[in-house]
Amino acid sequence: MALGFAQAPAARAGDGPVVVELFTSEGCSSCPQADAFLTELAQDRTDVLPLAFHITYWDDLGWKDPYAFDAATRRQRHYAQSLADDRVYTPEMVVNGADSFVGSDRSAGLAAIAHALRDDRPRVPLRLNRSADGFAISVGAGAGEATILLVGFDPQHRTPIGRGENSGRTLLESNIVRSLNPVGDWKGAPLELETGMASGERFAVLLQSTDGRIIGAATLDDGKI
Repeated sequence: MALGFAQAPAARAGDGPVVVELFTSEGCSSCPQADAFLTELAQDRTDVLPLAFHITYWDDLGWKDPYAFDAATRRQRHYAQSLADDRVYTPEMVVNGADSFVGSDRSAGLAAIAHALRDDRPRVPLRLNRSADGFAISVGAGAGEATILLVGFDPQHRTPIGRGENSGRTLLESNIVRSLNPVGDWKGAPLELETGMASGERFAVLLQSTDGRIIGAATLDDGKI
């Protein structure tokens, strides 16, 4: 049900950040380099929203990733279909839901981000506010149809790895996604809605079109990217 929302600090609006998703696992020896690249983006780029999705299909190979969850694995499989790749692997990065590549390839990542920033297709304005019981989301007008996704993430964790391919290492990981909740459908008209709390220390909202592209993104002001 569409609702008004109480006054609260607004998130980024306008064009919004470029969304960079990393599909990773603590059980994958090729992933720490990609994790380090994502950390670099999180620390240095205010025009990028980096998000680390820890997948589950490495969990039976020596080390169970404490941040892996089924929705992350499903999301990567959906991208395999929408990007006509038909495969999942780690580390994989996806930029704005439209461009995928090996996540440890910094040059490919920076090029994809630069390309996304030059994209002149309209982005849909979004706001993410606190409400009394959770969050209030405001979506502007635009063309097409999309799903509204509330993302909760933790800014950083260090994890000592006891088994598996990274045994003996302590991994520094950033913007680890802890929850991914579809909270509404947008069909081009302005929309306001409220939703409950979600897992995570910081929060963002994504607008993902039916073809998989992310056409809007915003973060909550009380949680820096």
